[in-house]
Amino acid sequence: IIGRGTRTFEGKDFFTIWDFVRAHENFNDPEWDGEPEEPVPPGPAPGPPVFPDPGDNGGGEPDDDDPPERIVVKLADGKERAIRYVAATTYWSADGKPISAAEFLKRLFGDLSDMIADEDQLRAVWSDPDTRENFIERLEDHDYDRGRLDDIRRLVDAPDSDLFDVFGYVLFAHPPRTRHERAEGVRRDGLEDVGGELRELLLGILRAYEDQGEGELAMPKLGSYLTARYGGVGESRGRLGNLSAVRTAFRWMQTRLYAN
Repeated sequence: IIGRGTRTFEGKDFFTIWDFVRAHENFNDPEWDGEPEEPVPPGPAPGPPVFPDPGDNGGGEPDDDDPPERIVVKLADGKERAIRYVAATTYWSADGKPISAAEFLKRLFGDLSDMIADEDQLRAVWSDPDTRENFIERLEDHDYDRGRLDDIRRLVDAPDSDLFDVFGYVLFAHPPRTRHERAEGVRRDGLEDVGGELRELLLGILRAYEDQGEGELAMPKLGSYLTARYGGVGESRGRLGNLSAVRTAFRWMQTRLYAN
């Protein structure tokens, strides 16, 4: 909660922590947190890091044992996908056994194919914040939690892309677009009929989407934006008018975001 509270946002000057259970008092209890310790004096500043040349085994010659940077996997549709070798990530099968990245991608392709029939369905599901959240919950039921979904972004070498583009690549081999590219398309062509304070609100939400990801587009986040920008949902009515129109614009912007 504190981590979310410290996220920056244009117009946000402070945040408040409500500790209803007095959790902070645990730090005054030696039996819970131990006795206070003296601070450790700082040591000398470390020197700049030294990085080896890629493919150099220390003697100037390429190391043939180095894993490949990218792996090509042919999926059940007959098309190939390129994935990154990620040594720090472990993948697991449905029965809890470790599997290779290629096997994990094939499992993901099969699970997604059972949920999504075609590109139109993926776009329709993802463009609506309610159906998108339901879809993410279904993925969690198949052991693809939020952390694992971020692993998939790195696996297909799309860390700055929306999960919509990640799934589009896995299912249909479409090259992923970045969140910046999608947001820029809306800023350029998607807000021509929106003006004034509502336009500024939507532009702020797009910036948050670029920085933090598609989670910023969930419907409950809209109330957080209104509170951060205007001091409260009720206070926002004086600047934005009818809140149902604001919710409609929030949804409409997402339709434009995933239009292609």
